[in-house]
Amino acid sequence: MTEQTSTDGTVGFPAEKTAIVTGAVSPRGIGRTTVDYLAERGWNIGIIDLDDDGCKAVASEVAAKFNVKAAGVGADVADETAVRAAVDKLEEQLPQIVALVNLAGVSSPVPYLELEPAEWNRVLNINLNGVHYMTRRVSESLVKNRIGRIVNISSVSAQRGGGTFSKTPYSVAKAGVIGLTRSVARELGGYDVTVNAVSPGPIDTDIMGGTLTEERKQAMAAEGVLNRVGRPRDIAAAIHFLIGEDAGFITGQTLNVDGGLYMH
Repeated sequence: MTEQTSTDGTVGFPAEKTAIVTGAVSPRGIGRTTVDYLAERGWNIGIIDLDDDGCKAVASEVAAKFNVKAAGVGADVADETAVRAAVDKLEEQLPQIVALVNLAGVSSPVPYLELEPAEWNRVLNINLNGVHYMTRRVSESLVKNRIGRIVNISSVSAQRGGGTFSKTPYSVAKAGVIGLTRSVARELGGYDVTVNAVSPGPIDTDIMGGTLTEERKQAMAAEGVLNRVGRPRDIAAAIHFLIGEDAGFITGQTLNVDGGLYMH
């Protein structure tokens, strides 16, 4: 492990660094775009998603296309035992883990008065507990090496109280992600591990209930101050910034990438 130590005594990134990205198999998702964006810029990649074969296929494509090391392991992020086993496997195959990007999530358009316990639990287990389980395991490795970056994905839905495709359980889970981000940032700061959140507005992915029509895109864009909805690359670029070595003095923050939909 080759590290650099700065003049202020903090440990720098190793020469070979790995980012683990969850929820990266869907071809039109933010996760898949983020994996390519990071690999193109020199990050080795670990992929965790439900589909083991899909994870391995994406890892193989990324390694061949960008000449980096990549590995994939199938796991349900809502299953803590599976998460820990998956991260263990990735650590065996890849260089030092420096960054975790928690992108795995599900949408939920069910109105509150029609909400059943099973749907509430499904959304909270994946969108909040899954972020916790991944963060808890990867934090062990980051703390051991005393360097790291964690980026969680929240949503403008958490900040505005819904008003997007997904409704209450999704908003609650994504609000919880912001709270988790701030608290873990406070606890891990002494180890030079930063923890931040990205809060997207409407992004043109299938999680919005399928491929967006031009009419629907225009209606969503009208709520913000820009004349378009977001693209997965917009989120990938924000993630890349926050996991970068130069972002080491930013922690506990929520970066809105939403076209001006929510200003605070």
